[in-house]
Amino acid sequence: MGLFARAIEEAGIPTVMLSAALDITTSVKPPRAVFVNFPLGHQAGKPCDPEGQTRILLDALQVLETATSPGTLVPLPDKWDERDPLDSWEEEEMLHPSLV
Repeated sequence: MGLFARAIEEAGIPTVMLSAALDITTSVKPPRAVFVNFPLGHQAGKPCDPEGQTRILLDALQVLETATSPGTLVPLPDKWDERDPLDSWEEEEMLHPSLV
């Protein structure tokens, strides 16, 4: 994804990547990215949650305006389950992939 983002950026179009995989994003080094600590495939938000999805997208678009250096990676504060401050979904996902 970082390669495509760089090519688009070279054409003069700014990009921002939504990521749910911090390790991959840091190795790919896109021009700008936001990290959402949600299960893979849910980086734009939870299903049937238009308010949360809108918030994530607006936060990502804000990075287009505020990022001043290449490789900016902004972690978003959103939680998969607000009642679970430890994000234990990650542990459950490791034991039983794709049940989240």
